[in-house]
Amino acid sequence: MQFRIATWNINSVRLRLGLVNRFVAEFTPDVLCLQEIKCREEDFPRAALMQLGFPHIEVNGQAGYHGVATLSRLPMTRLFAHQFCGADHARHLATALLTPDGDPVVLHNVYIPSGGDVPDIELNPKFRQKLLYLDRISTWFCEPANRSARMIILGDFNVAPLENDVWSHRQMLNVVSHTPVEVDHLERLRASAAWVDPLRLHIPATEKLYTWWSYRAQNWRLSNRGRRLDHIWMTAQLGRNVSK
Repeated sequence: MQFRIATWNINSVRLRLGLVNRFVAEFTPDVLCLQEIKCREEDFPRAALMQLGFPHIEVNGQAGYHGVATLSRLPMTRLFAHQFCGADHARHLATALLTPDGDPVVLHNVYIPSGGDVPDIELNPKFRQKLLYLDRISTWFCEPANRSARMIILGDFNVAPLENDVWSHRQMLNVVSHTPVEVDHLERLRASAAWVDPLRLHIPATEKLYTWWSYRAQNWRLSNRGRRLDHIWMTAQLGRNVSK
């Protein structure tokens, strides 16, 4: 069975329902994973999003900050939400997609901390928290009991790992999201379950690829100073069957 999946840091789902309507109408995803929804579960606009064709919705929310939600046209069950860095933040949600062609697909929707502005764990507690989160989620996936052959992890990872995942590798080396220490931590996460990056199977690493552009840019389309901070990774069994 084939299905279409999308991930989006929505930065307040209630403020951007109109954008969600437009996106769903144009791209018709079967599964839509949102991060930074910025609302509690009871305040999530469930009815409005169900009207878009998502009868299955699971939410791990938080008032005013963070929060993730997974919307699905496919039957889906909630598994659990994990706190990987000790803070009381809603940054993870695990669900199971019940596909008719075999075992469920376990889906991990994550919002990794952005890490602030200074890439120094002594000067910046947010950067320390980001690295700790990556350490702990990697350690968790290294445990065989926490892995399966049919898994997807996706969301706002807040790390652009490859040289062509940023507009300028040289100028971004000391900027949070592309520093070597963050890239090393993300690579440990990738290796923890031998995750496959299907986008880079279809778009070579020699080509620029972005998912985020700064809202501070006067003309972001013209300057095109982007970063690939949002990712969809899959286990090998799923990743080899991905099409554009």
